[in-house]
Amino acid sequence: MAKAVAKKKKTKSSKKTATLRFQPLRWLRRWVLRAVLTVAALFLFLVLLYSVVNPPITHTIWAEQRRLGEVDRMWVPLDEMAPVVARSVVAAEDAQFCRHWGFDARAIQAAIAAGGARGGSTISQQVVKNVFLWQGRSWPRKLLETLLTPLVEITWSKRRILEVYLNVAEMDEGVFGAEAAARKYFGVGPDELTGRQAALIAAVLPNPKERSARRPSKFLQRRAAQIADGAATIRADGRAACFED
Repeated sequence: MAKAVAKKKKTKSSKKTATLRFQPLRWLRRWVLRAVLTVAALFLFLVLLYSVVNPPITHTIWAEQRRLGEVDRMWVPLDEMAPVVARSVVAAEDAQFCRHWGFDARAIQAAIAAGGARGGSTISQQVVKNVFLWQGRSWPRKLLETLLTPLVEITWSKRRILEVYLNVAEMDEGVFGAEAAARKYFGVGPDELTGRQAALIAAVLPNPKERSARRPSKFLQRRAAQIADGAATIRADGRAACFED
């Protein structure tokens, strides 16, 4: 009888073990959760790291290097750029940079109203896209951008966000950052750029592969004049205070 009871218990134990082993949905959920947590931890680590360490490369720079064979870039601290460079880029790309927390609701509404013909991304969003993600339009990338932008805004200063942007943004085909653009277009360092030159470089940013600050079209010259006025305006009304000493 004892043997029969032991056999019965063993059979129940075997069935229980088999049941525990065969739970594919539970196994899948567990591994999906682990993957999500691992990716989240990696992004958090990189965001914290790049708040003090300069990103060595970005996906866009890597992709262009593979396509072109080489790219032109050199990291320069914001202190070594003419102040008008930062003001011009902010005036051109994100005039409310100092007043938002990563997203500009008015710019997004304007982009929607324009049917996607114009961008609504802030400089913070562009930094997230350039440094941590990839180019192109897709829901996964946009979702990650939406999640990471507030994290960058919380952990980085506005000055750091702008400094990174001015060093990783493409400003001509295969030319990344203000230092490389200044030398490519005007043969000077970023600390020697005039207001007009800085405005021309800023005017190139939305479409660096099609526009040239060295041979500006009439449209680009008009756009640069608007940017120069905008740079003076944000300096006067305090919208440059968050990134200027």
